[in-house]
Amino acid sequence: MTVKVRFAPSPTGKLHVGNIRAALFNWLFAKKEGGSFLLRSDDTDKERSTVEYEELIQKDLAWLGLVHDEFARQSERFGVYEDVADHLMSEGLLYPCYETAEELDRKRKLQRARGLPPVYDRAALELTENERAALEEEGRKPHYRFKLSRSEVSWDDLIRGETKLDTSTISDPVLIREDGQFLYTLPSCVDDIDFGITHVIRGEDHVTNTAAQVEVFRALIEYRGDGIMPSFAHHSLLVGKDGEGLSKRLGSLSISAMREAGLEPEAITSLLSRLGTSDPIEPRISMEEMAEGFDFGRMGRAPARFDMDELHQLNAKILHMMPYERMEERLEEAGVSQELWETAKGNIELFSDIGQWRDVVMGEIDPVIDDEDKAVTDAAAAAVPQGEITEADWQALIEKVKTETGAKGKKLFMPLRKALTGAEHGPEMGPIFALIGAEKARARFAGKRA
Repeated sequence: MTVKVRFAPSPTGKLHVGNIRAALFNWLFAKKEGGSFLLRSDDTDKERSTVEYEELIQKDLAWLGLVHDEFARQSERFGVYEDVADHLMSEGLLYPCYETAEELDRKRKLQRARGLPPVYDRAALELTENERAALEEEGRKPHYRFKLSRSEVSWDDLIRGETKLDTSTISDPVLIREDGQFLYTLPSCVDDIDFGITHVIRGEDHVTNTAAQVEVFRALIEYRGDGIMPSFAHHSLLVGKDGEGLSKRLGSLSISAMREAGLEPEAITSLLSRLGTSDPIEPRISMEEMAEGFDFGRMGRAPARFDMDELHQLNAKILHMMPYERMEERLEEAGVSQELWETAKGNIELFSDIGQWRDVVMGEIDPVIDDEDKAVTDAAAAAVPQGEITEADWQALIEKVKTETGAKGKKLFMPLRKALTGAEHGPEMGPIFALIGAEKARARFAGKRA
């Protein structure tokens, strides 16, 4: 069996880290197994779905390296869903209900007050044709529920292991709203069968949904006479570093916001691919390497803590190990040479930080020279060789200044760094000295803007 997975976002908002973690797990599993990755736009909500969000979703996924092998759009398949719905109605598996949202809420409150689970009582099944007609004459339009078997459903979850749920403990799911709009379950199950999805990988908040969907799958497979029941894997959910949910912070955790903040896609995928697993979190710039190490067996059940500080630290590590060839186009646009990148990348946390060192090397800065350090910097100005300079010339300069002034240690190196770069910290001085060049170095040591 060839593995085929799907990621199915609704184009009603931006992708955030929770969405992307599910997408990443699907993509990594497919690549490890030599399978394919379907991107499906679940745009059945006509009022909230937009082309702009659909395009942004594709942009975010491509930026992260999660390139899809196939694309589908649910709004182009309404005829298929209607055919299936007609069949389920004819079999008595999809039945009309006329309760309003307020009436259903009152029922649930009464059930809770009596110590009963708030499960739909199937009162609509007791309505006669005349009673249904009377309700429709009042202007009520039915929503449609799928009739569950009210028996135990079980599956071998690839993360949770054997999982069981009695469908008598949950309400018959609504598949079609009063306005005729299909809700998630029916189109999703139909598409999973029609597109040959072999594995459904998603958050553990879908476990209860899965029990109901297994029964929908069975009805559809019987109707179609073919198709397969996918395997399921329900991974843990993300929480903040404080253990609280992320729902109130998802706006700042959108992938587009992270991209605009200057974070690297490899930092995001490196972190999310390991959160919630027994593997250490390490910077990885190869998606193929990530896929090779993907293993459901290493995933834990506890909520995974997402920490933005950890992401920023990982981002810095990613940049420190990034070869010039991977960054060449961006560096050319930024006016940064390969020599400068290799010299300064170990001192940046965001890619934009390289601009500081480009300006130190290629632009003009005001040297920082304290009065007590002037003897050291004056000696350095006199010690700068004529013509082109190399890294080796830096060590020779240090020895000359040390001999002439008697300065050593921090009192020798810090004044020279501050005069040459305007900063107290940064890359190794030998390479920076050579990149700045003799003329600028001499001027800066002399206290001149250069």
